Amino acid sequence: MQRGDLIGVLDARQPRLGVVVATAGQRLTVAQGQAGKLLKHPARSVVLLAALDPHLGTCPQRISDVPWQLSDTVLAAAQPKRRDVAAAWLLLNGSGEHLSFTDWVQLAGSGTGATATAAAWLWLQGDQLWFSQRHGLIAARGLQELRLCRRQRHVELLQQAQTKHWQHLLQRRQPLLPSSLNASEQDDLALLRRWAEGDCDQPLPSPLQEALRQAKCPLDSGGIRQLLVDLGQWDRHALPALRSSPWAQGFSPELEALAAERLDQIEALHPGDERRVDRTALHAVTIDDDDTQDIDDALSLELDAEGRQRLWIHISDPGRLITPDDPLDQEAQRRGASLYLARGIEPMFPWVLSTQGLSLRAGQRCAAWSLWVELACDGSLAHYGIERSWIRPAYRLSYADADELIELAPPQEAALLQLNALMQRRRRWRQSQGALLLDQPEGRIHVDPGGDLSLHVTEPTASRLLVAEAMILAGAVVAEHGAALGLPLPYRSQHPCALPPDTQLLQLAPGPVRHAALKQGLSRGLTGTTPAAHFSLGLQAYVQATSPIRRYGDLLVQRQLASLWDNQAPMSAVALQERLSRLEDPIRQGIQISRDDQRHWRQEWFACHREQQWQAEFLRWLRQSDGLGLVWLEALAMELPALCPPHCDPGTPLLVKVHRVDPLRDCLQLRAHH
Repeated sequence: MQRGDLIGVLDARQPRLGVVVATAGQRLTVAQGQAGKLLKHPARSVVLLAALDPHLGTCPQRISDVPWQLSDTVLAAAQPKRRDVAAAWLLLNGSGEHLSFTDWVQLAGSGTGATATAAAWLWLQGDQLWFSQRHGLIAARGLQELRLCRRQRHVELLQQAQTKHWQHLLQRRQPLLPSSLNASEQDDLALLRRWAEGDCDQPLPSPLQEALRQAKCPLDSGGIRQLLVDLGQWDRHALPALRSSPWAQGFSPELEALAAERLDQIEALHPGDERRVDRTALHAVTIDDDDTQDIDDALSLELDAEGRQRLWIHISDPGRLITPDDPLDQEAQRRGASLYLARGIEPMFPWVLSTQGLSLRAGQRCAAWSLWVELACDGSLAHYGIERSWIRPAYRLSYADADELIELAPPQEAALLQLNALMQRRRRWRQSQGALLLDQPEGRIHVDPGGDLSLHVTEPTASRLLVAEAMILAGAVVAEHGAALGLPLPYRSQHPCALPPDTQLLQLAPGPVRHAALKQGLSRGLTGTTPAAHFSLGLQAYVQATSPIRRYGDLLVQRQLASLWDNQAPMSAVALQERLSRLEDPIRQGIQISRDDQRHWRQEWFACHREQQWQAEFLRWLRQSDGLGLVWLEALAMELPALCPPHCDPGTPLLVKVHRVDPLRDCLQLRAHH
């Protein structure tokens, strides 16, 4: 082949015409197609269609030049006629004869010139089924083979149509019905859901990748989540971690029915009821958030004849209705704890049981574990006792109600003021034992049933500190009781930590800035079956024991105490540790889901307030090399990471605004400036 020759290029995607521009051994430089794009091809991948007349004065640079003068219109007009192709097939079918390309063009083509030859070659290399080609020779397909090819072609066309339809659905990004999809499309949709959940182990097939690209969908979990939201196949607020958790499907109808059955048995006599101590004469009150319905603790104050104050802490007793390893107990073990989300609570027990059968309801006789405590003058434990009881809470207070009563101190509610003074004394004693008091406001995003977002800031008010201190005191009493008896319990502990020196702390502003410096050095809490000191609480032993409706570990504490109360052998340390080990995964999963949930709704909230800016204080560096620091946004009562200017010190005032936010990609980036 020489410069200017007309050739056919056997391109991997489709056959193309071209003109030889230069030769170099077995490599040809070809001006390909109407545009004359220069490409290099090996000589074996091209076919000579027409040689350039050496006497011609000019050398064409593309197929549209003289002498070829080829265009799409010219080539379409020169294609072999259908009747000529059919006649050629009838002539060759069954003859076993193989023709060269030149002979086949003379037989089936519309002429013998360069234009007819080029058009015939393109037709032959196209999607025709009549003739087969091997080693440069052409033969007619047999009738049976032709029918098979047509059937395969029909299937391919259907598949192509389905692929285009699926691509069109993805490009439209409109809600669709999964039931209207074929099996292959449903498989693709299921794979996309797995990717949206973060499970990207199975690669996306090439056709699906191409369909996503055409839909302008990034090939990552965030982009696919957005696509599925548009298709109506994903709740934009769905938490991937929640979908595979014990809380995902709620309670089964069987468990709900069993809970209703237990609720009907609340007035019946249960084992041990006759031995409960009647404490219904005590003036007990519950203090909780306005929307709390599962109430598991109440407080009372009793004065003896000599005026000594005895604090009573009453804890709900789920063990009266929930027996070890029954179906409700097993489901509670599977969950480990109630899950607190921005849109509501996923309880450990069915809601009807948590809020009615197990809660300490005002005006109702309720089964409880009651702890009484007498404090010494310095706030240490002087005397205590633990018993199973009946109580009748007089009424429930919200934290706002309790704060008002503590502040106004009406004579008829003197007990609440005295309780507050007792807990302040106890708090001071813990502080003298090294406890770290890190109370500060906390902001959380709540979502109402209509989907509206609101920021709720919880302040460490007097009533909240009172209740928190009482619950810590109850945990200390149970731990001391267990330690004295050698009773295995899920003791919480924390190793001693090296804190910044007082001289350094005093240079920091009290509150979040100083707290951040203290928290940075704290170690994680531990759980074991033998007593150990808890550094930040300032206690020699501590047990979480005041939320048996919401934490399964607290129910295990009551089970151990109940064994002693019934004169039975409690679980051994080994058996208890095995139970606690089974709780680790669901509890860890629940904590992570709660964090993911609050992080998601924070991102949604910031997306709605992206034009605002907030005053902040710099707390500490997270990655100083990347300019990433931790800041305190006082108006939001949140500690959040932000891109910070260099040379920030703890307490440096800053202004913070949203730099980037995308909840579906789990992205929130704040930027701070002076």
